[in-house]
Amino acid sequence: MESVESIARRIRVARGDEPADLLFVNGRVISTFTSEVIETEVAVAGGRIAALGGGARKAKETVDLKGAYLAPSFTDAHIHVESSMLTPEGFAEAAVPHGTGLCVSDPHEIANVLGLDALDYMKRAADTLPLDILFTVPSCVPATSMETSGAALGPEEIERGFGILEDAPALSEMMNFPGVIFQDPGVLAKIAGAHARGAAIDGHSPGLSGADLDGYISAGISTDHECLTAAESSEKMRRGMYIFMREGSAAKNFLDLLPAVNPGNLHRACIVSDDLHPDDLLSEGHMDRVLRKGVASGRDPLDLIRMVTLNPATAYGLKWRGGIAPAYFADLVVLEELGGFNVREVYHRGVRVASGGKLLAPVSRKDASAALSSVHLPSDLHARFGAWPLSGRVRVIGVEPSQITTRSETFDASEAGPGKHIQFAAVIERHGRSGNVGLGFVSGFDLQAGALASTVSHDSHNLVVVGCTPSEIEFAARTVASMGGGLAAVRGSEVLAKLPLEVAGLMSRGTAAQLASGLRELHAAAKSLGCPLPSPFMTLAFIALPVIPSLKLTDKGLVDVGRFAIVPLEAE
Repeated sequence: MESVESIARRIRVARGDEPADLLFVNGRVISTFTSEVIETEVAVAGGRIAALGGGARKAKETVDLKGAYLAPSFTDAHIHVESSMLTPEGFAEAAVPHGTGLCVSDPHEIANVLGLDALDYMKRAADTLPLDILFTVPSCVPATSMETSGAALGPEEIERGFGILEDAPALSEMMNFPGVIFQDPGVLAKIAGAHARGAAIDGHSPGLSGADLDGYISAGISTDHECLTAAESSEKMRRGMYIFMREGSAAKNFLDLLPAVNPGNLHRACIVSDDLHPDDLLSEGHMDRVLRKGVASGRDPLDLIRMVTLNPATAYGLKWRGGIAPAYFADLVVLEELGGFNVREVYHRGVRVASGGKLLAPVSRKDASAALSSVHLPSDLHARFGAWPLSGRVRVIGVEPSQITTRSETFDASEAGPGKHIQFAAVIERHGRSGNVGLGFVSGFDLQAGALASTVSHDSHNLVVVGCTPSEIEFAARTVASMGGGLAAVRGSEVLAKLPLEVAGLMSRGTAAQLASGLRELHAAAKSLGCPLPSPFMTLAFIALPVIPSLKLTDKGLVDVGRFAIVPLEAE
């Protein structure tokens, strides 16, 4: 709550009765309210905008923009910070120099590992950063009943989650759209609880249309980031949804959906990243990289800026954000020009926090001890790995380069091994809840030797391994466990490369540059083992996602996604 004196001082500054803290002059101010560029001064007091214009006025500090553009800092309206493999502190270090001032983040990934404790950790880690991260409360933990997660969040836990995240703008993406459509009482109780708090409800409804879409939206769900076509976007916007056009590391829908945006519905369109990996964040940028793509496609840069400023603020009812106007937060970016979106300087609450692509002050890491030691292997792991069939027809997960979908194939189990068409796969429950080990086979990795392992495996983030022999799979699993989680590539009993992700087995307390270097080493190691996939660990992470067709593997066994059922390893 802002104090009376703070408001009074801002009024005095606006009227010219008192010097501003900061005064921008000789700049071109972007108005997201009217889609104009205005040549005017901007006065800041107490971290907020006090006035536009007013001519000569006194200020403690004056910034001569020399014709540069001044815009609101950028908002990513839907991201999972954990998918960057960086803690909130590391993410801020990488994102802020690119003009990011606000993220609405769904901590769904870490909540699947640590439950409500994850929300407390993420909130503390994001406190006092040079950008704002507003966390939503995860709605689908676990995502399905066909895997073992580290926690389960029902309506009561979600209510407690809103208590932990007091500024949560929304209930996180409601992935269980069948539960909504068919009025599952538990699902609707989560939604009703969010409504009672005045929170928005984020959606997740790929391909939903017609009466089913109306039923889904009738629950009060207001956003969707899963559209695949412009026609789908248009249908959802006509029904009042905000469409979040996604451009992440794995899923890229922005350019496919952008043709659906026109002057009549521009106010319902936002740009988001969803999942963004550290190497992409480091080499290409954050929201600025997507703005450049939009300009290259021929869109008006002022319209694009609105999609990452005022529109997301409106979608979530976030007051005093997304524009440059009296009383609005002084979260600002200085742009050399509009087309290239070259970010010269970044201000957060009126304080310059980045310049020339670099953060101006180091970000200290918060205590993460509560999020460590999250990998617990079954005591009989070696014996479990003796259960793969050695002959007979078996179901095989067929992976494809740069795709999260898989094929359902059949081979003879005798065809598994080094240099053969199929290899062994395992998903090990690592939360210490069931001790399950799911066994399977996979094609497409084409390993000549060795094994690859990861504790990043959507959505429950159990330990997933693919390898040429059971012994190498076991060694890779134990290597990852000894780090407290992460990624590893091994050959025989030799570790070729590894990347510790010690925070919940998902994130590193290092920097984006350190992670990007580690990923390059891992990709080189995977290639040396014969793997042709461009992003083998991304492919590995999605082998265990039982809501994306066609055949997946969880700690409970093989999942036929079309039938939404566990099926035997042996083929019929």
